[in-house]
Formats: sequence, C-alpha cells, structure tokens
Amino acid sequence: MPARPLISVDARRRPLVAIAVSVIAAHQAALLAGCEEAGTAPSTAATRAADLPVAATAASWPLFRGDPMLTGVAPGSIVDSPVLLWTYETGGHAIASSPVVADGRVFFGADDGFVHAVDFETGASLWTFESEDIIEAPPLIHDGRVYIGSSDMRFYALDAESGSVAWTLETDERVLGGANCVTAPDGSGTWILVGSYDNKLYCVDAVTGVIQWTYETDNYVNGTPAIVGDAVVFGGCDSALHVVDIATGEPRKKVQLCPDCHIAGSVAVRGDTVYFGHYGNAFVAVDMNQAEVIWTYESGRFPFFSAPAIGTDRIVFGGRDKALHCANLDDGAPLWTFKTRRKVDGSPIICGDKVVFGSGDGQLYIVSLADGRELWSYDVGRSIFSSPAVAGGVILVGAHDGRLYAFGPESARPASMQDSS
Repeated sequence: MPARPLISVDARRRPLVAIAVSVIAAHQAALLAGCEEAGTAPSTAATRAADLPVAATAASWPLFRGDPMLTGVAPGSIVDSPVLLWTYETGGHAIASSPVVADGRVFFGADDGFVHAVDFETGASLWTFESEDIIEAPPLIHDGRVYIGSSDMRFYALDAESGSVAWTLETDERVLGGANCVTAPDGSGTWILVGSYDNKLYCVDAVTGVIQWTYETDNYVNGTPAIVGDAVVFGGCDSALHVVDIATGEPRKKVQLCPDCHIAGSVAVRGDTVYFGHYGNAFVAVDMNQAEVIWTYESGRFPFFSAPAIGTDRIVFGGRDKALHCANLDDGAPLWTFKTRRKVDGSPIICGDKVVFGSGDGQLYIVSLADGRELWSYDVGRSIFSSPAVAGGVILVGAHDGRLYAFGPESARPASMQDSS
C-alpha cells in the first residue's frame, strides 16, 4: 500500500476505535481460534511461474514489493556507497507513491495528481497523465500498460509508451493501494486485482477492464493484495485477514483479529504463512490454512504500517516507534533494531546482504541485513514515506520534497552529472 499513513484519514468518514496499548500473543491466538471460516484453504503448492505475469528481474521492479507474494526482495546487489545519479522534480508536490521500473522507464504518482513516466538512466520526463486528485498508489506494469489508482475514485490502465488511457474503472471511493495481477484461471489472459476505500477488492480483465468479480469487506482496503497459489490474500481496515478464491471471488478464510487491529499496510506471503503489522501495536505471522497466529512481535504502544521484506531466515519491517525491526522468520524472536528519528512507514527492500529503506526523518538508509549496522545514509531533507524500488543496482525513492531520487554506482551517472558531487 502506499507508504503514507492512512488510518487517520478514516476519521473524516468513519471514526475508528482507539488503538489498544498492547496485544499479547495468547489473546491473539484465542481471537483467531474463533474466527469465521468459509470453504477450503488455499493451495499449499507454490504459485506456478505461468500464474505470475510480473516479477522483479535484475533490471526491473514492475510492481510494489517486487513479486506477487509481495516479499520485498530485489535481485542483484547494490554498492556499499551509492552516489546520487539524478533527481526528477514534480514542482514541490509530495511523492508518497512508490516507484516501479520496467523497460527502461520509471513510473510513479504524486500529490499533483499526475502519473509520471521518466527515463530510468537520466531521469528525463517522458510523459505525464493527469488524474483529478492526488495519487498515492504505487503503479503496476504489465504487458505495456501502467495500472494505477487515484484519490479521484478511479483506477486507470494507461499505455506505458504514451500515457494514453486504455480504460478506466470507476469505484465508489479513492484507490490508494497498489494492484497485483495473475493469469486468468482458464489461461485466456490476465486479471488485475486492486482494493478501494469503498471496502471492495476488484478483479478486472487486464485488457478490457471488465469486472470479473468483487469481494466486499467491512472497511477500507488500503494495501496491495498478495497472490499465492490460487488465492488472493490481503488485510483490511476491518481488522481481518482475507483469503479469497481467485477464480470465483468467494471467501476461503476470514481471520478476524482484535477490534483495533486494523491492517492498513500490505501483507507478505511465504508458503502458507502471511506476515503483516497492524494497528494493535503488533507484527504477526499467521498460518492462513489453520487460521492461527504462529508468532507475535510487539512494539508496546506503536502500530506497524510498513510492509515487510522476507529474507531467507529473517523478516524486516518498519515501525511507528521510529525503528526498523528484524525478527527471526520461524518464531518472531528479535534479531536487531535500527533506530531512526521519525516513524518508518515506508517498506524496506532486501537486496543481497543489505536492507534499504526511508524514514520520516528524511534519511534514506542502507543497513546490514546480518546485524542492522548502518552502512550508508543520505539526507534528502524531507520525510520519506514512499517505499524504495531497486533495479539494475539503482535505488529509486520519492520524498515529500517533491523529488524522485535515483542512487547507484558512479558508473551509472548520466554524462551531464559526471562532474557533480
């Protein structure tokens, strides 16, 4: 989901219950044991390659979190001390939308209401498309099109070359989360999945925009849905984890958490386990087949909005306690914590042995995945709530100063910046 905190916006339409001081694991397990279940569990088989139309490569980052399971892991590596390659300015309009990369282009939205397409190597503007309100959602790139939602209550399919509109989906509220995609069950094409603040998850045909099905929740859908096997998995501001059959849109599981456990960010999935933070001041791992909490990582009095990045044996996620956290993947035991000066709502990326993330303190950080030791930082001067993208060894991130930043090896600098410091 976009990196800007959005629960506070809910108060304009529907007041939310105050956040609980803490959520203990035993209480969570008891609540989950009584959750409502419908149908069968999602397939335990790994998602087939044919069912994954998009995923990050060494040179691309085509969707939020890099792959349909939203694991937040970038192929390749990044240098120890990247340099500023270029910046792209929106005229001072904040960038909360997280950038994506495909076919030598970078795409993102901004508070100016525009979708921006820029050249990956130079940062030069290629085209812009104007919606009727701010854009905080991250784009999805697939088969020559850009799929992105806007606060104008529309979801757009744009031509990636020109920015022209292929089709528009009208919803009943703003669209602030990213989209995901999957091969249609009959193999005939691709389906796009995206949530809206009208409480619905939409499944639409990628080519035509025709709705295949909708699934309704009890509150806003603010995160990007994850796809695993033949199921779509996402959390909602109704404090529930939803597991939905991709073919039919029917519920598989509904894991109801505590009343204050609003899931505003995106989940990540590995196998049958779903990892996410919530507004009950805890980060949890849930077995979506058994509908039970495997482990709980508590922060005391601060919620978690950041989506996690899943490493081989550990998981990394930001918190509103002004820290990046790393926990053991199997049992949630704390491994290390890296403190910043403001909340970490943006989602981290694991790339090789490093973690890159931004903070509300205006710093972009690279830390060691092994021990959380700071390796590098860059002060942009304004809050960073956009989640970074990594492609071809280049880090891209937006900031509230209205700039998109590109960092990478000195060799990747455009000729016009070779003599710049």
